[in-house]
Amino acid sequence: MAYKVGDKATVKKVFTTEEVELFAVLSTDKNPVHLDDAYSANTIFKKRIVHGFLVGSLISAVLGNTMPGNGTIYLSQTMNFKRPVYLNDEVTCTVEIMEIIAEKSIYKLNTNCYNSHNEIVIEGNAVIKWMGIKTS
Repeated sequence: MAYKVGDKATVKKVFTTEEVELFAVLSTDKNPVHLDDAYSANTIFKKRIVHGFLVGSLISAVLGNTMPGNGTIYLSQTMNFKRPVYLNDEVTCTVEIMEIIAEKSIYKLNTNCYNSHNEIVIEGNAVIKWMGIKTS
């Protein structure tokens, strides 16, 4: 069975303090808005927020693990950051196929992330090439 326009896949994740701190080390982004409670209290956010690219990594997780899965190669990704994600908030990432160029194995996708209040936190689009075989 092949993928078709309108197919969707999601992943949910809660980002912990430990994960944000590890991402800061791995990415070298040590902005105190992500790491320091006292600093963050004096920002527009009023408390620590999760790195936007850490939240955005959920998109890659869906593409590489679920839909389309193995053999997915990113060609492009846009991300518009609409709202902050706070520590311990559940984020749902939804990927939807909008267009398939079958002869080139190219997929154009909507890639959106929502917080636990179903508010959009990342609005985006991706273009991928899929070289795999559907396993689910």
